[in-house]
Amino acid sequence: MSSSPSHLNEQDEPTVSVKAGLIRLLPAFTTVAIFSFFINLLMFVSPLYMLQIYDRVITSRNVTTLIGLTVLAGALILVYALLENFRSRVFVRVGARFDKMLANRVFDSVHQGRMMRGGNVYFQCLRDLDTVREFFTGSGLIALCDAPWFPVFVFASFLLHPWFGYIALGGSVVTLLLTLLNEKLTKAQLNEASKAANTANTAASSMFRNSDVIQAMGMLSAVRGLWGVNHAQMINAQAIASDRAGLVLASTKFFRMFLQSVILGVGAYLAIQRETSPGTMIAASIIIGRALQPIELAVGSWKGFVAVRSAYGRLSELFQVVGLPPKRMDLPKPTGALHVQDLYAAAPGAKNFVLQGVNFALAPGELLGIIGPSAAGKSSLARVLMGIWPVMRGAVRLDGNDLHHWDPQKLGQHIGYLPQDVELFSGSIAENIARFQKIDSEAILKAATLAGCHAMIQQMPDGYNTQIGDGGQSLSGGQRQRIGLARALYGTPSLIVLDEPNASLDSAGEEALLEALKAMRAEGVTLIIITHKINALAVADRILVLADGQVKSFGPRDEVLGKLVAPRVVQGQPEQTNPSTIRQG
Repeated sequence: MSSSPSHLNEQDEPTVSVKAGLIRLLPAFTTVAIFSFFINLLMFVSPLYMLQIYDRVITSRNVTTLIGLTVLAGALILVYALLENFRSRVFVRVGARFDKMLANRVFDSVHQGRMMRGGNVYFQCLRDLDTVREFFTGSGLIALCDAPWFPVFVFASFLLHPWFGYIALGGSVVTLLLTLLNEKLTKAQLNEASKAANTANTAASSMFRNSDVIQAMGMLSAVRGLWGVNHAQMINAQAIASDRAGLVLASTKFFRMFLQSVILGVGAYLAIQRETSPGTMIAASIIIGRALQPIELAVGSWKGFVAVRSAYGRLSELFQVVGLPPKRMDLPKPTGALHVQDLYAAAPGAKNFVLQGVNFALAPGELLGIIGPSAAGKSSLARVLMGIWPVMRGAVRLDGNDLHHWDPQKLGQHIGYLPQDVELFSGSIAENIARFQKIDSEAILKAATLAGCHAMIQQMPDGYNTQIGDGGQSLSGGQRQRIGLARALYGTPSLIVLDEPNASLDSAGEEALLEALKAMRAEGVTLIIITHKINALAVADRILVLADGQVKSFGPRDEVLGKLVAPRVVQGQPEQTNPSTIRQG
């Protein structure tokens, strides 16, 4: 198996929760806090410079003092700029580190959540991780870092004159109230917009996977209408939230600009009364403006705060639902002995049983054919045997070990599965057959030869290196099925389940399939084939008949088929069996 990319190896622990990941970043946040202290301390350079210019330099007309103060102020502002740059770089790396700690677990948890509840309920969480990472590099987090130093600027305002201090306090209270008003007015609408956007995007993704059907049967307008309902709901909710946020933001900007005028007016009055100097008036304007800046910045970034809070909540919920992956002892490669005991199962998230009281056992190397009417539960049984659907009651044992005793990733190396609807992935044919693991040329050739697709692949433009496109869109249904069969046979698994493997095959493909089944059985592989075509059961050892989710018959092939095949009398000839006629139920 190919090793993981090097950038994911270090500190990449799939058991890290969102809260634990943030706790691990505390040293970085401590560094940011230290930088923020000096950054905010250096913010006093400008008001002090103005204070000295107006109160000393202009009155003394000393050019040397002016040059000295300007050089000193320039050097300190340069240090301020460098610290701002360093803080920004730390935030970028904090975001990357957070992503590296959680990316694998989020991906795995989204997959597990889909297996547990079906659908794309948690697909949004992949984007939520990006939302949290991007928040670390946005202006909102900078506002949070600067907000704790607000009392320092208010205290400095009081030092200049008590009236300036009261103005700073009053201004901060009004700005904070506007921030809370922004939260109250936009929270519900932004949440509604996020849910509608997720629903619309999920629906669009599902629809575009069936573009051929949409185009062929003129369904574009209809499906666009279905998507448009959620899209319009998202636009409407976002418009309402943006209108309300814009009103609050405009009010905040008006208040701040008006407050600056008030500060200058009060300063001028105090200067006239000889209680302060003109330099103090200018310095107070700068300091109070700097005190209110983080609050105003927070108001402008409130949409980002709401988004990251919702993302944090969804990620935490996902991890809580899926839970931590259990630590399992590595088990040896199974021989393929399969034992199903009193099995009851349902689709993920459903309550009604699809399978009820299923019992059967297979020895290593046996081939079982599963037949039955449509909706009998055949594909459902295949999913349960592969560990895709959960076991509600009973057990599925492989070599005596319950399936949940195995590490799914380790067990996957020893089983093969061909679903009814074959899904291939964007990449080369070789990568798909090798299950996107380390390329083993001999194993790939063996699997392709067994599946009867080696000659077919050789005829393609780049052979095994041919890129098949997203979902194998450049291949026909039969080609996808053969390559999917080769993928299932890759690595000589101990157990192989094939669901309708001959549905899209021609006569030559069916012959190749039978030869592959014989070859794999000769190697001691346990095989299960689900089919509606009786000729595919010619090499089966046992037959299992399913109907309404229950086993109606199980036993040796000839014995079971003898009970199911209806007699037919041909003119002037003795009774013969008609393999295509099977009693349902």
